[in-house]
Order: sequence, then C-alpha cells, then structure tokens
Amino acid sequence: MSERNRTDVMDRLSRPLRDLRLSVIDQCNFRCIYCMPAEVFGPNFRFLAEGELLTVEEMALLSECFVELGVEKIRLTGGEPLLRRDLDALVARLSAIPGLRDIGLTTNGVHLVKWAQRLKEAGLKRVNVSLDALDDDIFRKMNGIGVGVAPVLKGIEAARAAGLGVKVNMVVKKGWNDSQIVPMASYFKDLGIPLRLIEFMDVGTTNGWDYSHVVTKKEMYEQINAMHPLEPIEKAYFGEVASRYRYVGTEVEVGFIASVTETFCRSCTRARISADGKLYTCLFASKGVSLKDKLRAGATKEELKLLITAVWNQRTDRYSEERTEETAKQRVKIEMSYIGG
Repeated sequence: MSERNRTDVMDRLSRPLRDLRLSVIDQCNFRCIYCMPAEVFGPNFRFLAEGELLTVEEMALLSECFVELGVEKIRLTGGEPLLRRDLDALVARLSAIPGLRDIGLTTNGVHLVKWAQRLKEAGLKRVNVSLDALDDDIFRKMNGIGVGVAPVLKGIEAARAAGLGVKVNMVVKKGWNDSQIVPMASYFKDLGIPLRLIEFMDVGTTNGWDYSHVVTKKEMYEQINAMHPLEPIEKAYFGEVASRYRYVGTEVEVGFIASVTETFCRSCTRARISADGKLYTCLFASKGVSLKDKLRAGATKEELKLLITAVWNQRTDRYSEERTEETAKQRVKIEMSYIGG
C-alpha cells in the first residue's frame, strides 16, 4: 500500500494513530502480582471461551483497517500470546499487509523455545520478554506460580538464535524486586540486550497498586548510573514510550518507562484491541467499543474504518497526566491481562 492510500486520523489532542496493541488471548500461564494476582485469577476464574475470541481472519481484517488508517506497528499481546495455537498463522497474515512496518510480540518467554523459529519464519520481527528478576526466589514470588528464571533465559536465547530482535521488560515493585535493578542491568548489558525498566502502574483494579510501591525512574536511573554510567539517546520517533540511554562506551541501551512520574500521554499514539474484539484508546480505560460485534453483523471494511476513525477522532485520554493516588483507587479499569500491556 502506498503512502497516498493511507488515511491518517488524529484525535482531539492532535495525536495520530500509529501503533496497535492486539491482544490474542486473555489467559496466561503466570500469575504475576502486578497483572494477574493468583488470589483473583484462581482456578475458578472465567476466561473468555474460544468462540468469544477474535479469529485469525477477524484480527487480520481489523489490522488491515488500522494500517490503512495510519498504523505502522502492531504488537501482539495477551495474556500470554504464545498460548494461542494459531499464532504463527496470524503473524503470517499480518506480515502480508502492505504498509505494516513492524510486528512485535510481548511474552513471558517460557514457550519461546518451541515458538521462536516458527514465528520468525512467519514474519515476526521482535519480542519483548518480561523478566522481573534474576534471583530465582524473587522471580518465583513475582510470577506467582513458582517458575524459576532458567526457562525464560532459554527462551531469550532461542529468540536470538532464530534471528528475532529481543528486549527485556522488568516491572519494578518496591519491596519485591527492587534489589534486582542493578543485577538485571549488568547481566543484559553484558549480553548486549536492551533492558526496559517499568514503573509499577495502576493498571486494572486487582493488583493492589499504591504509590508507596513505586520505584521511580529517577531512583532506577541513579542506581544503574552509579554502577554503569549512562548517556541519553534522542527519541527515535513521535510517541516513543521509553526514555532511552546507552551505557557509556557501548551501543547497548537501557530504557525507562515512567508512566507514573514522567507521563507521556500527550504523545500517545496507541490503540488497543482486547482478545474479544473491543477497541480501547487507553491502557487505563474503563470501557471500549466492540468491533467484533460489527464484524460479525456483516460490517464492511469501510464501515469498520469509519467506526475506528470516529472513536479515535473523539479521543481525549490522558489518564496518567490526571492521575492522583485517590483517583487511581476510585476508578474501575480493565485488567492488563484482558487488554494487553
């Protein structure tokens, strides 16, 4: 698709639609404390039935609509997307969309040994692997099911061997894994893998968020810089989420995602589709618009694009800029496992 055939859309704060987070499943094999705490997502929790999930064909069609409206990058999320049996078929469909420049995936990495080569061959470009500690005891507590670090590290190596780009995401919660900031930075610096450190966010309503649990970007930066001096890197594009640095004397990057203390709402270009086909315009949203219902009622591609455009044109979201400790506790928000990170 040529640039002339794209119809760029803007929201009410003049933010273009550039990125799509596409959740392929709401289930996960982990029960991380900041996302799917085991006391809430227990054995009796009702996840979406297979018929409620978008099909590969439906996700591909919606992705085509979004690319024709300006989206350049799609990231597949969950839940844990590697639990979706037809994931490689979806990636193959997405990789054939003209004008789509990048397809990525966020995963806990446990199943990458099985999936990495298949996904690379299907057209996947990169993976973001979630790993919150190198210490086995800390990591077992963080992921809620007692899995050690080794399977994730094997998954990272499998992804690299397959030729996928790899970044590592670390959510930092004070009193839980903040002792791992420097060990994680040192380990992945030596491997040449970019690390992203993420402030503990109040996504959803079940993760017990409190500002006292937040390790700020400033605190994380100071810890790493004291051991491994850092220098800033210019943002690569409008809407880039991470504040990026490189270790002095290297090309290895470390980044910080500080949606609590250094908000980036005014440059947010991301739309999100839940696993059951609802469109959300903010990670912290309370409700979405069903695209699946329109699709299954026989809506044409042009009708779907008109609906997406109308939703985006009315967008005014800037939750992180407006957040206070009190509003964070009062507002009911969708869960991260449902919408994807």
